[in-house]
Amino acid sequence: MNIQKSVLSFLLIGIVSVSVFAQNKKTKKADASFDAGEYFKASEMYVKVYSKASTKIFKAELAFKLGECYRHMNIPRKAEKWYKKAVRYKYQDPMSVLYLAEAMKMNEKYAEAKEQYERYKDLIPDDRRGKKGIESCDLALEWLDKPERFVVTNVKSMNSKQSDYRPEYFDGNTIVYLTSTREGGKGDEFNNNSGQYFSDIFMTMKDRKGEWSHPVPIKGPVNTEFDDGACSINTEATEMYYTSCKVIKNETVGCQIYRAENSGGIWSTPELLSLVPDSSISVGHPAISDDERTLYFVAEMEGGQGGKDIWKVERNSKSGTWGKPKNLGKKVNTANDEMYPYVRENGEFYFASSGHIGIGGLDIFKMFEEEDGNVIVENMKSPINSPSDDFAIIFDGVKDKGYFSSTRPGGRGNDDIYSFYLPPLVYTLQGTVKNESTENPIPEAKVKLVGSDGTSLETNSGPQGKFKFKLKPETDYIVTTQKVNYLKGKAKESTKGLTKSQDIFTDIFMSPIDIVIEIENIFYDLNKADLRPESTVALDNLVEILNDNNTITIELSAHTDFRGSNPDNIDLSQRRAQSVVDYLIKKSIKAERLTAKGYGEEKPKVVTKKLAAKYAFLKERDILNEDFINHLSSSEKKEIAHQINRRTEFKVLRTDFNESGIQFGE
Repeated sequence: MNIQKSVLSFLLIGIVSVSVFAQNKKTKKADASFDAGEYFKASEMYVKVYSKASTKIFKAELAFKLGECYRHMNIPRKAEKWYKKAVRYKYQDPMSVLYLAEAMKMNEKYAEAKEQYERYKDLIPDDRRGKKGIESCDLALEWLDKPERFVVTNVKSMNSKQSDYRPEYFDGNTIVYLTSTREGGKGDEFNNNSGQYFSDIFMTMKDRKGEWSHPVPIKGPVNTEFDDGACSINTEATEMYYTSCKVIKNETVGCQIYRAENSGGIWSTPELLSLVPDSSISVGHPAISDDERTLYFVAEMEGGQGGKDIWKVERNSKSGTWGKPKNLGKKVNTANDEMYPYVRENGEFYFASSGHIGIGGLDIFKMFEEEDGNVIVENMKSPINSPSDDFAIIFDGVKDKGYFSSTRPGGRGNDDIYSFYLPPLVYTLQGTVKNESTENPIPEAKVKLVGSDGTSLETNSGPQGKFKFKLKPETDYIVTTQKVNYLKGKAKESTKGLTKSQDIFTDIFMSPIDIVIEIENIFYDLNKADLRPESTVALDNLVEILNDNNTITIELSAHTDFRGSNPDNIDLSQRRAQSVVDYLIKKSIKAERLTAKGYGEEKPKVVTKKLAAKYAFLKERDILNEDFINHLSSSEKKEIAHQINRRTEFKVLRTDFNESGIQFGE
C-alpha cells in the first residue's frame, strides 16, 4: 500500500472527525488550549468533558486528545491509559496505535508494545516506524539485560522536585549551567504547557571536595518570565546560545534561539538569531561547534524528514554571517523527533532521538565516521539509555565522563541530571600451579608473565600454589612456570577483544621429571609406523615442551597391546617410536636429545587417577596386563583396555644438555 495514500485517507477521516469535534461547544476551550500548546490546561478540560461523553466516537476522539496531551507532557503512564481507550473505541487515526505502542515501550511493557507495533505495521506497511518498533522491543530487552560499562549516578545536588535538564560546561569543568523549572528564577509563573513553572538557566559550582553547590540563576537579562534554557556555550566561555519560548494565552508562539555575550560573569542583553526563513517556525536546542563556524539546532520545517529535525547553519569565520539551514539528512533524522545535538571535543556527534531503534522514548545516539568514510549512528544503550526519555548528553573534554538528562524513575523530579563515567577496564589473571600427575598444587614455583606490549613480570606461586597478575587491555600474554625437578609449564591468555572487566582463571600444569608422560592423541595407520596427520597437534606440543626445556634429553617410547607376537610388537613399537623421533628432528630438535625405544607389550599401562575417574571399571594403580584384561566382563571394556595400552610416552633421561650437544658430567 502506498504510504501517502494510506495516510491521506486516514487524514480525511480525521479532518471530518476533528471538524465535528471542534464544533462541540464543550470542547472549544480545550481545543484552543491544545492548539496553543497548553497541554496541561487542555488535559484538565478534556477529562471533564470525557466524564460526560455519551457516544463511543466522541469518547474515542477525547481519549486520543488526552493521550496527545500526556505524550507532549511526557507522562507515558497516562498517555498509555488514554491511547488504549482511543484504540478500544476504534479511533480512526492509526497514529493512536503507534503512540500506544510507544507509550507501552516507555512503560517497559515490551511484549504488549510489540503487539501494537505489529498491528501498526499491518495498517501502514510502508511506514518504517512499525518495523523499527518491533526491533526496538527485542533489542531493548537484550541491552537492558547486558548493560555497557558506564556508571550512572543521579546528581542530587543539581536536581530539584521540578525538571532539571540540559547541562552545559562553562569555562572548564567546575561550573555547570542547567535548565530548570524550580522556584527562584524569573519564570516563576505557572506554565499551562507543562504543568510546571517556566524554565530558567541556572548555574552550579564544584567545590574542592567535588560537591556541587545549590544552583542559582545566571546573572544578566537572559532569563525572562517565559521558558529560557537549553544553552550551548563556546569554548572561551564568552558567548552563549540558548532557546527562549514566549507564551501568549491561546496563541501558538514559536521558540527562538538567542545569543548573549559574557562580561565578568554577567550576560548581556540577548540578540535574536534569524536562522530560518520564516519567523513563525519554532527553533531551539542550539549547539555551537568548537571552531564556532557551525551552529546546530532543532526545527520542524519544510525539507525535513518528519517531526523535529536537527539542522545546521555554517559561516566562514567566527564573526561571519550564518548561511542557509541544512538538514542533517536521513542518517540522523527520522519521521519522529531528533533533538539536543552536541558536538564532542573529539568530533563525535551526539543527539537524542525517538525515531531510531531504541530502548524507550528519547534515546541518546552517537554518530561517527569510520576510516572508510562510512557514517555510523550508534545507540548508547543501557545504562545511559533507559525505557524513559534520555537526552542532552555532554562530555568533559575527551574524557569518558560527563552528564546527561533523564526522566527515568528514582529521580528527584520529572527530568533529572545524571553523571556518568566509563571505569577503566580491569583484568586480572589468577591461577594455580599444579602437578600434572597428581593435580596437587605446587608451592613456591617461579611464575613469569610476558606481554605482547613488552610487559615482563615475575612472582612466586605461594604456599598454596596460587598466583595473580594485573593485565592490560588488548594484550596477548604468555605465562611460564618453573621449579626444580619439574618440566616448565606454560599457558597463553589474551585480553584482546574483551569489552568488559574480567578475572581470567587458569591452571598451569607441570610434570615431574621422574615420571613417564603419555603423549595423548598420537595415531598410526593400522599395523604400520606411519604417523597419521591428526597426530601433528600433539607432536607440535611436544616440540614446544622440548624448546621450553632445552636442557633435557628424553626417551620416546611406543607400546602395543598384547595381541600379536611379542617380536612383531617389539618391531612395530620401535618403528613407531622412531617415527616420532624423526618428526621431532624435522622440527629442529637435536637428534642427540632423542632416544627411540619400542617396548611392544612388555610394559602394560598402570591406571592413573585420571583414567580411573574416566572409566568406572578401572581403579587407580590397576595394571592392564593380559590376565587383567582377560578377566574383564565385556568385550567393550577389553577393547578400551587394549586401546589404553597402545600409547606413546616420553621420560626425561638427563637435564644437563647444552646447545653444543655436549652433556655436562660426561
